[in-house]
Amino acid sequence: MQNKNLYIGIAIISSPILFALIIFPDSFSLSWNQGRGGFLFALAFIIAETVGLKIVISKKRLLAVIPLAILTIAYLVGLENGLRDYILNSSEQYNVQLIYSWTWMWDFIVMAIFVIASLTIYFGKRWIRIAPAGPIFLGGSAIILSLDAFFPYDTLGPLQYVVPFLVQANVWLIGVFDLGVATGRDNIMFLKGDHGSMVLQVFWPSAGVHSVIIYSLVMGAFLLKMNILRKRKFIYFILGIVGTIIVNMIRIFSLSWYALKVTTNAEKWEEFHSVAGEIMFLPWLFVFLLVVILIESRRLKKLESEGDSQK
Repeated sequence: MQNKNLYIGIAIISSPILFALIIFPDSFSLSWNQGRGGFLFALAFIIAETVGLKIVISKKRLLAVIPLAILTIAYLVGLENGLRDYILNSSEQYNVQLIYSWTWMWDFIVMAIFVIASLTIYFGKRWIRIAPAGPIFLGGSAIILSLDAFFPYDTLGPLQYVVPFLVQANVWLIGVFDLGVATGRDNIMFLKGDHGSMVLQVFWPSAGVHSVIIYSLVMGAFLLKMNILRKRKFIYFILGIVGTIIVNMIRIFSLSWYALKVTTNAEKWEEFHSVAGEIMFLPWLFVFLLVVILIESRRLKKLESEGDSQK
């Protein structure tokens, strides 16, 4: 019964995301500010952190979450029946600069509230140590979308600060691999390749600064619950930051390569641009967390076996 209730609980908390995936599959773009693709990774985090728990979830708690799931599904349905238009129209009232980030922001806010409320009902205040990655990923995504909605492009100076350094590094890599002619000035790259010239202006979301923020939030919460030495937590955190920056550099490089070697057609390039970031960052984040879990699990088993052999 214990495991059965746990799996029922996971199914209930998954139901709004699965409903959206089945009914509105086109909304699951991998682009961080153009769809619900992030829901799937949040769900993967939730499942990874809850499957196998030896915690009893009572039937009463399961029943208490069902109305929340229904309300969340009702929100998703309501979007297709006038609610999205209302959200779009309200953007003028709040001086929103990018309306698409504004609309997707509310999806992530609603889903984050639902997941946090559900986990709180299931586990009480312990949820922050049991399954923090999923809700923090959703909440972090909502925060980034809000920043993009109100402070787009280069209007948020501190987040834009590192972009010129990434641009110059990318220009250097293009020269090393002899892909074409590339020069950089501030956040602008001038490219000339096999299909003509193209000018790319890089802003902090395209440079992957948002992924560093989301990584920091998710990894910080994840490491907080792990029973390992603080020094090892710090090493994992820094390695992840370095890896995330490298993934972002690969993203910028791939966008430049696409313009230099594939096409300078703005529409086709934008299609590639819309998925090139998250299709790299989100799998990297999930794989890195999985590797940390595997390393620490093996290390714990080794320590336990050494302890047994000494008895």
